[in-house]
Amino acid sequence: MLSHVDKIGLMELFVDIKKEIADMKGIPTVEVLNEQLRKEVLQVTFLKLDGDKRIMDCTKSYDIIPEENKPKTDKPGKEGTVTVWDINAKGWRSFRYDRVQEVGPVPVTADN
Repeated sequence: MLSHVDKIGLMELFVDIKKEIADMKGIPTVEVLNEQLRKEVLQVTFLKLDGDKRIMDCTKSYDIIPEENKPKTDKPGKEGTVTVWDINAKGWRSFRYDRVQEVGPVPVTADN
């Protein structure tokens, strides 16, 4: 059985590995991504489960989500999944973090 110190060491190693993988992909860790989404709208590119590439402008910011669509609870999402408000579809969507390819600001266009 692992001691408390061993468990802490494994947890730190796991965090380091997750950060290293995110750095290699050029994306924020899932924790940083969720934090950024709570503050602003981001453009996230990911592969859907069917293999199609999807680009979505999304957020978790309560300042942007319409009142009638704000979550009623603070229930955590499914492990490995990021749930967001899709700005263009005006609805809740989710994607698997491990399928994220790019994260960045929403490009400025004549429409926004």
